[in-house]
Amino acid sequence: MERALAVIRNDSDQTKSLIREAGEIAAGTGADLYLLHVLPEEEYEDIMSSRLESDGKSFPLDEAEMEAEHFATQVGHKSLEGLDVEYEVLGTVGREETAILDVADERDCDHVFISGRKRSPSGKALFGDLTQRILLNFEGRVTVQLHEEE
Repeated sequence: MERALAVIRNDSDQTKSLIREAGEIAAGTGADLYLLHVLPEEEYEDIMSSRLESDGKSFPLDEAEMEAEHFATQVGHKSLEGLDVEYEVLGTVGREETAILDVADERDCDHVFISGRKRSPSGKALFGDLTQRILLNFEGRVTVQLHEEE
């Protein structure tokens, strides 16, 4: 592993565990580590509409990207505390699959870390749509950390 992209989807314990694992592996191999949070465009549009209705103010794209980056910074800091690893934090707005694959391609990543959900009551792991699309479309290694569906 030379360059890894760890996707921060939320602030859950599972996400923090995944980011920690990515950091430990990157530290051990000397790999570059990128932390990415994508604000889905549907959420961006909902926030934009809500702000326009409540106070007439817009939610510029660059502000949304800064908020996504800030979120990734907070989760990354909590997850990698005490670990000797350098990383770059990225935030963007858009379709999650496209954004993740585009950033991985732009940064020439050879490994992606992403969370997924277990959905089967019989214990069989079924991946969520986003996780499955990353597994199918990313041309490098993918580490998936599964957690129970909420």
